[in-house]
Amino acid sequence: MRALLTPEPTLSFSSIQINSRNPNPSRTLTSLHFLNRDGRHRLVGRKPRFIATRAVLDSATIEQLGLKESDIRNPSLSSTYRNSKLPKPNQTVLEAQARVCTGPTQTRPLSEEQTFKILTVRGELKDEEQVSKAQLGAFFAGMTIRATAFSEATQWSEGERCAMKKFWPLLVRALPPDVIFIADPEGSIMGLGSAVGPQFVGNGTSEMRLVGALREILAGGHLGYEEIQGVLKDVLTLKLEDGKSNGVSESLLSAFLIGQRMNRETDRELKAYCLAFDDELGPAPVADVRSLTHYGEPYDGNTRYFRSTLFVAAVRSCYGESSLLHGVEWMPPKGGVTEEQMLKFMGAKTNLSLHQGKELIEAEEVGFAYISKREARPSLYSLIGLREQIKKRPSLATTEKVQQFIRAKGRESIVAGFYHEGYEEPLLMLMKRRGVHSGLVVKGEEGALSMTTRLRSASTSKGLPVNHCSGFRSVGMESACEVDGSNLALYCVSRQSFRLEVNAMDYGFEPTDTPRTDRSVSKNIELGLAALRGEKGPAYDRIVLNAGIVDHLLGCDGAEDLSLALERAKEAIDSGKAHKRLLNYIKMSHKVK
Repeated sequence: MRALLTPEPTLSFSSIQINSRNPNPSRTLTSLHFLNRDGRHRLVGRKPRFIATRAVLDSATIEQLGLKESDIRNPSLSSTYRNSKLPKPNQTVLEAQARVCTGPTQTRPLSEEQTFKILTVRGELKDEEQVSKAQLGAFFAGMTIRATAFSEATQWSEGERCAMKKFWPLLVRALPPDVIFIADPEGSIMGLGSAVGPQFVGNGTSEMRLVGALREILAGGHLGYEEIQGVLKDVLTLKLEDGKSNGVSESLLSAFLIGQRMNRETDRELKAYCLAFDDELGPAPVADVRSLTHYGEPYDGNTRYFRSTLFVAAVRSCYGESSLLHGVEWMPPKGGVTEEQMLKFMGAKTNLSLHQGKELIEAEEVGFAYISKREARPSLYSLIGLREQIKKRPSLATTEKVQQFIRAKGRESIVAGFYHEGYEEPLLMLMKRRGVHSGLVVKGEEGALSMTTRLRSASTSKGLPVNHCSGFRSVGMESACEVDGSNLALYCVSRQSFRLEVNAMDYGFEPTDTPRTDRSVSKNIELGLAALRGEKGPAYDRIVLNAGIVDHLLGCDGAEDLSLALERAKEAIDSGKAHKRLLNYIKMSHKVK
């Protein structure tokens, strides 16, 4: 590898007939336009533009917000929100990482030709980025774990063995010691003994702790709760300026992060990731509201379909169900449309502090808030660049969805999306560990939270179907108790569990295809704003469905009867209240102190 050779109980629903469609809808014109350089407006077109454009709301909306047209300047595609200062990964090696840095049953071994290509990549060739140390760490961690811990079907192919045997003598002489350690920690994988791996201890206290943890991970083992938390607190925050990390080798840290995911995390490991930085900024502010729902959307966004949660939050706030949304502006591997992109596009302030978010949740005319991980967990936010280099989602992609950046005096609930089978129960476990009164996991489209009204395809792939939901809700509350020996008091409650697949047709919704947005932030906003203005259609139906079903499953007041819960959501939209709430949020986000 030229680049490498250069050192460096169950519930059921009765059928409810609800006509959620207006037979004579009055079509509302979209409020979003683009301003061309010559000053003339053009409608959002089908072809995406890859240059920054100025998004302009209509004059009535601008007047309501108290904004100037010049205040609203944001790109329209999710891909343009990537921080240009982050070094790009080498695509050839990244494609190989996608194949080998996966779980015990998903790995796709490389052929000899493919392995040879990876081991001879030149970072300086045209259209090729330099291979980073983080990529080296992730790639060789994947190869080592496959060799030591995976079943025969996903261990090295004959081609991989031949290529690695041929190149290993050269790699040992050229690779830095930390990468050699990752590739052959005990000096036994390659067949040619090397003392580097067995003798490697790292530089400094933090790196030495990380190396000790990695020896267990690279052998397919698992770590304790305190061990993981200790490592994370030792090495974060990263400083990614000039591609360098703070205190430890990026190759070691990337191997640690991807290795834990490949070994399939235990409950104690997930809890460690979930709770590690709860105290980073001190105790969470407590909002004086009777109910607060924490929405855990996948942080890497949607690349294909309408993302409805921001608009659902505006609807639910109209009848006293407060919501806290959280995420980031852009996150790999998908780099899709996020709530932060949409809010920024519409002119909202997106760098709110936790206390400012609390004020918006408590505000009678708003009732929801969005908090960026950048403000809430700076240490974990610093990993975004590294996460792009390791390609696959680390354990943090699961645990970051189960956060409580702001608490509530009243009841609390968590809703989180998932895609891959096997993470449904761990997510519910983390919610219970958080001590919330109700928890819900949803397999929405793209693994997000948006349940759909489309018909289930006859050729649906194996696994749980879209619109699968499971969770729990509290039916009583007793005295507080301690769990896991921590100081966090959890409520001992009697819980009612449920598991079901939501069929929108059972509740009066006509089947419709999900609106495509294809990474377009402006298209997602167009659909959501049109729906909140009462325009009936697929986006309107999805907002109503997701608001009503979530209210019902979480056991919210007034949602015991699902038909009433859905009608309540419709009224919040048709009355114009939900649209006004979203406009209030955009305006007030700039005024909170």
